[in-house]
Amino acid sequence: MKFNRTKNATRNAFYGILLKLYGIIIPFIMRTVFIHFMGEQYLGLSSLFTSVLQVLNLAELGVGSAMVYSMYKPIAEDNTKKICALMKMYRTYYRIIGLVIAVAGLILTPFVPSLIKGDIPGELNIYVLYLLELSVTVLSYWLFAYRNCLFYAYQRSDINSKINIISNTVMYLIQLFVLIFVRNYYVYIIVSLLATVTKNIATGLLSIKRFPQYEPQGELSKSEKKDINKRIRDLFTSKIGSVVIGSADSIVISAFLGLKVLARYQNYSFIMNSIMGILTILYASCTAGIGNSLVVETREKNFNDLKKITFIFGWISTFCAVSFLCLYQPFMTLWMGEERLLPYSIVICLAAYFFIAEINQLLNLFKDAGGLWSKDKFRPLVTSLANLGMNLAMVRFWGLYGVILSTVLSMLFIGMPWLFYNLFTELFDKEDLLPLLKEIISFVFVLTISAFATYGLCELTNADGVIGILIRMVICVIVPNTILFICFRRTKEYEQALLLVNKVTKGKLSFLVKDTNVGRKVIN
Repeated sequence: MKFNRTKNATRNAFYGILLKLYGIIIPFIMRTVFIHFMGEQYLGLSSLFTSVLQVLNLAELGVGSAMVYSMYKPIAEDNTKKICALMKMYRTYYRIIGLVIAVAGLILTPFVPSLIKGDIPGELNIYVLYLLELSVTVLSYWLFAYRNCLFYAYQRSDINSKINIISNTVMYLIQLFVLIFVRNYYVYIIVSLLATVTKNIATGLLSIKRFPQYEPQGELSKSEKKDINKRIRDLFTSKIGSVVIGSADSIVISAFLGLKVLARYQNYSFIMNSIMGILTILYASCTAGIGNSLVVETREKNFNDLKKITFIFGWISTFCAVSFLCLYQPFMTLWMGEERLLPYSIVICLAAYFFIAEINQLLNLFKDAGGLWSKDKFRPLVTSLANLGMNLAMVRFWGLYGVILSTVLSMLFIGMPWLFYNLFTELFDKEDLLPLLKEIISFVFVLTISAFATYGLCELTNADGVIGILIRMVICVIVPNTILFICFRRTKEYEQALLLVNKVTKGKLSFLVKDTNVGRKVIN
């Protein structure tokens, strides 16, 4: 079957970005209402349950991606029989995953109170709340979830985005009413449960209507099942790291520091993760092009692309990290109140984590584009286990600092060196590693200078509230970018980055490019 890849990709990107912005703005509003009408303990409890269920959801990692990937070829060949067999396998796997999560969740039930330090609101039954949250997760796998793969395989993820936006909007509106007027956490979770059921049924019915020729029936050959299972295993271990690291941090904070500290930490994390989510869209947009280049171009050309893209995202990450250092506390004061601020030293830790995580994500971009999942499959697992071990050890001595520091250390000294090794033995020449490290270290140096200069100027402003934040934002836009320009304007990477951005913007930056050496050569 033929379909317009460009049209579908553009449509998917539009709705993907729309859903991402929706997923930032609406939860921001919900979080604000939640903490002001229900309190920090309730918000911390919600964050804890989310983290616990994310760990249980590890059973799914890789299944959806592997099944969608396996459908590309039979769809192109109009092989209806094989697609139906794949759907049957997918349905079986999702039923098993739902059962595994249900059983594991029930086994974990008696231990849930031990994951919470201090008291919880007296009117709540922690077991009932946990089982309700568990039901939401389990039902998401058992009700037509396997039919989602058709939308993704046919490049119609925009349909999923539309369903999510509509169903989530209805859910959020009802939950807002519950938070403001009813103020009952049980009802709040039941609304989420009903929304999950409704969304899955709607997706399933729409899938049946759009693809009536596909039903879960038939069997795949043993070799086909073996290939799919291998792909699932490789994807599982490559994705486990980010899930365990994020979930482990929240669970450890709840168990050792309490729900209030967890709620305040999650407030800060929400802002940082929102920015990281937006940058992830930029990373994802580069994957296909980089993957193609790794196949058809020379190692020298590909390494040059790596340096160029490292420069672009190093610049963006530096600017964002400096902005965090200068804007976090004023924004959190305006949003949540001064009494819910974390110490400024935590902000410094989060800014450092952000910069390191973005460089790590950049390296993962080339790893994914190069298809190194099998070679890289144990790295995320080892990194996440090391992070968990350091979490448990360091939180006892340094509290919240220990949790963040353990994540930074595991990534900086285990995950990233391992990833560098994989990239520079499979995709690039080993001797090219040192120039890349020098480029990254130069950004760390410029980040330090920019942070001191920008923060110092921001502290000279006397305005508070919205006006104060706006003034600080102007300073954050001007100062670090000016310092970055002064430091890098004569480098080859700066000129190449300008050319790339000019190409993406269809020549709108020609007035900048023509003033560079590379630009003059290209234009002439």
